[in-house]
Amino acid sequence: MIETFDAVLPHGITLSCRATGRAGAPLLLFLHGFPEAAFVWDELLEHFGDRYRCVAPNLRGFGPSSAPAEPEAYRVKHLMSDLEALIAQLGGGVLEALVAHDWGGAVAWTFAALRPAAMKRLVIINSPHPATFLRELQHSPQQQAASAYMNFLCRPDAEKLLAENDFARMWPMFTNMGAADPARIGGGWLTDGVRDQYRAIWGAGLRGGCNYYRASPLRPPLGPDDPVMSITFAPEFVTVTRPTLVIWAEDDIALPVALIDGLEAYVPQLRLVRVPGATHWIVHERPAFIAGEIDKQLAMPAPA
Repeated sequence: MIETFDAVLPHGITLSCRATGRAGAPLLLFLHGFPEAAFVWDELLEHFGDRYRCVAPNLRGFGPSSAPAEPEAYRVKHLMSDLEALIAQLGGGVLEALVAHDWGGAVAWTFAALRPAAMKRLVIINSPHPATFLRELQHSPQQQAASAYMNFLCRPDAEKLLAENDFARMWPMFTNMGAADPARIGGGWLTDGVRDQYRAIWGAGLRGGCNYYRASPLRPPLGPDDPVMSITFAPEFVTVTRPTLVIWAEDDIALPVALIDGLEAYVPQLRLVRVPGATHWIVHERPAFIAGEIDKQLAMPAPA
């Protein structure tokens, strides 16, 4: 059974969390993306709750969690501070695994690179590594076109436009960002009940979610002199030394498979699982498959 609680962090942020499992059991932490929320992990929380303490926070800016108004509050350093404080409040110690999708993955990649001692394993689901994402944004017209929506979400009126007419611009993010087969649009998972869960989250406000895009320097260039074209990453900021499972749904039209090319250069202990026919919303579409792959990763010997 899923419980809910508020984690009141010492730096003034409160994260609304969903959880299963016994307090004190080995800890799994699950991070969602945009425009999602912690509830997307419910089936995985139930799956692992008999062996682990499983916690899925609503990240800052989402649902009932704190939602600072200014974009600067959504810089990765602040999101990492949330994770560190949450882990400490949950008893500290080392995570058995950090599991993350989309924007949660963007935070997790950096957290794993800079705080490797905080976790034994990393699991990433359709979230590009910052170095390969930067490469594709700088040099790939396909990725630039696929990520063009990011510049829309940076508009000052984006949250107002997204909320209009029962979130009319939001639903196509689910129904259009996926497989070419129209019969599989939505994958059968976007039920009336799930829509109501999303309405409840989005109704709390969309500014925080949009601020993730406004705060990020990684978005498609608007011209040859765009600031993203001059960004470089030092290896120590993007190399992940922990054993890492990357699950990549191949029918993700926003994140083409070229993003996983060369990933092993930044992730020496990589296990890559490619999933044909799945879309960006694979957490909704194939939770049992994802749980099985995480089980395999958890069964592998952890680093000393």
